[in-house]
Amino acid sequence: MLCEPVSRAAISEAVEEQAAEWLTVLMSDEAGEQERAAWQRWRELDPEHEQAWQHIEAVTQRLNGLHRGAAAQALASAGAPANRKRRQLLLWLGVAGGTGLLAAQTDAWQGARSLRADYRTATGERREVALHDGSVVTLNTGSAMNVSFDGRRRLIELLAGEILVVSGHGAGSDAPLVVATREGLVRALGTRFSVRQDAGKSTVDVFESAVEVRPRDSAGAPLHLAAGRSVSFSRLQADAPHALDAYADAWSRGQMIVDDVTLGAFIAELSRYRPGILHCAPEVAQLRLSGVFPLADTQRILNMLPNSLPVQVRSRTRYWVTLEAAQ
Repeated sequence: MLCEPVSRAAISEAVEEQAAEWLTVLMSDEAGEQERAAWQRWRELDPEHEQAWQHIEAVTQRLNGLHRGAAAQALASAGAPANRKRRQLLLWLGVAGGTGLLAAQTDAWQGARSLRADYRTATGERREVALHDGSVVTLNTGSAMNVSFDGRRRLIELLAGEILVVSGHGAGSDAPLVVATREGLVRALGTRFSVRQDAGKSTVDVFESAVEVRPRDSAGAPLHLAAGRSVSFSRLQADAPHALDAYADAWSRGQMIVDDVTLGAFIAELSRYRPGILHCAPEVAQLRLSGVFPLADTQRILNMLPNSLPVQVRSRTRYWVTLEAAQ
């Protein structure tokens, strides 16, 4: 008999994500005594941490039949390579895209579907896929998608993460090209655009031509989104479109380019590209920075920050890193 998940009403999204990251660390073959000791300290640090851990174990138990103490048991298991186990765990829990989707069984089911996706990437991985119609799709870190072309419609189902789509003009390209997310449908109008799946919302950036955005539960007309514009939408409605970030597609070239952003926002985005917990202390979160950063080496990025900001990088373990005020 499966245990009911612990109530998550009092668990913040940030703590929920930390718990998921700890499970990722513990289920990797690289976790040692230092990591397990740090995990225990994290659980004891705050009652909310322990509540989040109990919840994440309950969700994991529902997903794969593991009993309580699942992480410790998984550490001792043989067979699956570490990178595959990490990818599976991230996709199960929706962590790879930094989304913290541990709330409902529907999200867990969606994550489990990602394991069987036609194409997927692990944390920090980027992959380019050429489709039969000549379209090219680039998957960002921790992403998963299915592709279905049937002559009537070219469908890309984004299950997790983020993709950049360049629509093709080969065989079958007369059929509509549509990207489906949990929140709705994005129809390409001969274009280059990206779609990102987050917790409870999807975001579309249009770099060339235009797209149509239709929230799943909206009875209104689809939103026409032109080049240079961006919009986020839920199942019910779309937010007001706004100007596109000039560097929104830099990730597809292996870069993270920022211009006068807060350190807190920068670290939150960077955390998508590395396993473990990457935290920004509140006292330095409002510091601002600009620059071009290579995503292939996130540790190098962290090591660069004290050169331009009054911060220090504190590593409890290789999987638990905090940016805090310089001493």
